[in-house]
Amino acid sequence: MLQSLFVKGEVSNCKYHSSGHIYFTLKDSKGTLACVMFAGHRSGLNFRLSEGQQVIVGGTVDVYERDGKYQLYAKQIILDGAGLLYEKYEQLKRELSESGMFAPEYKQPIPKYIKTLGVVTADTGAAVRDIIQIATRRNPYVQIILYPAIVQGEAACASIVQGIRTLEQIGVDVMIVGRGGGSIEDLWAFNERAVAQAVFDCSIPIISAVGHETDTTIIDYVSDLRAPTPSAAAELAVADVREILCNLAAYEDVLLKKIRQRIQRERDTVRHMERQLQLLSPASRIRENRSRSLSLEERLQGRMQALLQDKRHELKLYIQKMKGLSPLEKLNSGYSYVENEAGQNIRSVGQVEPGQLIRVTVTDGMLEAKVLNVQEGTRT
Repeated sequence: MLQSLFVKGEVSNCKYHSSGHIYFTLKDSKGTLACVMFAGHRSGLNFRLSEGQQVIVGGTVDVYERDGKYQLYAKQIILDGAGLLYEKYEQLKRELSESGMFAPEYKQPIPKYIKTLGVVTADTGAAVRDIIQIATRRNPYVQIILYPAIVQGEAACASIVQGIRTLEQIGVDVMIVGRGGGSIEDLWAFNERAVAQAVFDCSIPIISAVGHETDTTIIDYVSDLRAPTPSAAAELAVADVREILCNLAAYEDVLLKKIRQRIQRERDTVRHMERQLQLLSPASRIRENRSRSLSLEERLQGRMQALLQDKRHELKLYIQKMKGLSPLEKLNSGYSYVENEAGQNIRSVGQVEPGQLIRVTVTDGMLEAKVLNVQEGTRT
């Protein structure tokens, strides 16, 4: 009968020996019992044993021959009360993690804009009020469907599972599952395997919102998104309509700006093509050739005028030179031209004889004269 016993008590005089054995004493208000856990049985202990812990020790009671006292040889040690629940929590957490239920590839994205919000929680309490208040303030157009679940006690697990399945059948866009804060016993329904499985199997994205920020339950790991509080869950699930309107106004401004820029670019393109068409059109080429012809004509006329001007100037110079050589100019200066009857110019007295007829040309006419006398001599 002493080969498989479970003894509950408070840990005292706990010592970890260098050999790996653990020596401690279990006590209560009525007595004490020496205990030892050999190193080979340490696999039955998944936490650090310390003074003051309430534990349940499973093992064998036998007599320690040296002292002649009864001693409990421990093979398994579990925490009592809240500690026992914590151990169950850790064990289930390890099992579900190993099965892949916490894997990120199974997480569903939370829709950014929703029309219906499902809530699985108690219909009384601060949690549901905070969710409704914040969701309505952020977007009054979102429909909130509440499943009034039992969130504490023996019936809580089945009620929460039924709430998740009911809202999934309704077809809400996103679901919040949670409750307000409390002890580990109060929150235990959200650590049940059935609730975790219902959350994992749900086709609707689920946000867990259990307790306060420091509280962590199994469905926090299984759900698609964990919120530290129910209020934070409402903010994560429902987009702020004011922010949406501001974003729409900003998008509208950007869109109008891009439209105006596109219209301006197209107008510039059309103007460029019009200019190209004008340059390539026959009428434009005719105008261009006509302008070129007029330009060449003006240049030719300019060259001709310049050439005529040069020739006129050159002619004037020649005229002046001719005037200097002209006999008429000499005659105008008081000189006369003398020639014989044969029309030969008489330059010497040796060319005439007395009685010979000569002609004398002056400025305004010609004189016929007869040489009366020829006198040789120098010119005075």
